[in-house]
Amino acid sequence: MIDFLFDYETLRVIWWILLGILLIGFAATDGFDMGVGALLPFVARTDAERRVAINTIGPVWEGNQVWFILGGGAIFAAWPALYALSFSGFYLAMFLVLLALILRPVAFKYRSKRPDPAWRRRWDWALFVGGAVPALIFGVALGNTLQGVPFHFTPDLRPIYEGSLFGLLNPLALYCGLVSVAMLITHGAAWLAFKAEGIVEDRARAIGARSAVITSLLFAGGGVLVWLGLLGGYRVTSPIVWDGPSNPLLKTVSADSGAWLANFHAHPLLWVVPALGVVAPLLAAIGFRTRREGWTFLASQFGVAMIIATVGLAMFPILLPSSSNPSHSLTVFDASSSRATLRNMLIATVIFLPLILAYTGWVYSVLWGKVGEKSVEKAGSSAY
Repeated sequence: MIDFLFDYETLRVIWWILLGILLIGFAATDGFDMGVGALLPFVARTDAERRVAINTIGPVWEGNQVWFILGGGAIFAAWPALYALSFSGFYLAMFLVLLALILRPVAFKYRSKRPDPAWRRRWDWALFVGGAVPALIFGVALGNTLQGVPFHFTPDLRPIYEGSLFGLLNPLALYCGLVSVAMLITHGAAWLAFKAEGIVEDRARAIGARSAVITSLLFAGGGVLVWLGLLGGYRVTSPIVWDGPSNPLLKTVSADSGAWLANFHAHPLLWVVPALGVVAPLLAAIGFRTRREGWTFLASQFGVAMIIATVGLAMFPILLPSSSNPSHSLTVFDASSSRATLRNMLIATVIFLPLILAYTGWVYSVLWGKVGEKSVEKAGSSAY
């Protein structure tokens, strides 16, 4: 049935869309976990307040990380060349992300093992690192992707990466990192406003109202950088063979500072997406001020989705551009797995993704309600 409905070209586009959905799912769920961790030293000053903030995400953070695993697995199976280059080229950066993410579960499990304030304070800072560092590095990686990554292929398709960790930390990439941090801090603040009670909620609202406006301004500023050509741009200059072989050496690509706007110029309706990426955080800021908790969180989630979608739409059909040899850039049509692999994975996704969504929805419904100091104290050792 899948073979009858979808040809190779369609399967490639479907998996490009699914990759975007998985990345958005990760940012929209585990993103507020990282945001809460990054906000912990600022919204909670006593041990009781920190326990309130931690227990808003304590029951869900493990499930939210499923999206990270799904995203990595999808890249590995559907776009093996992209996986090989991104995980090897960004190896040290990814190592820092994994180290920070490893600190988080350890901090959750060990923080309450001892009542010593110094002990708990150290693990609270581990939670901060586990939230702030991945938020920054993910944005920096995206900024480098927009500018192009220094890699090329040998004639036998062996990838060669020519960059370094410090080369990734350029000003424009760090700017994208700031966009990511501001976005996820806003998302974390929206979650705390939705789930926490008392002074933690109030501080989260105050911080979130400011960070939401900053997110909107930074994202709009990123659009200006793209318009000025400072964030690079690449376009495929040879005829695109959508159902051709997965060989990145069979095309030509040129660096063009206006290329990331080409899809929007060709399809003006797409301008709605970045426009919503600017407007949604502002709506979240209004929600923070008016104490509309559900509206605020939904606006923040929608803003996260629109910001990520903007990048994907701007780059399509390019997945990972090469700055050292643009014609070796990876695209949707020449970096995918075989048709059989994409087909079998799609069948598995159609079966299991709805189950994951249903289970996630059930978990959130069971854990519905606010977290306050009284509820944490009542839970005793069963709470973080």
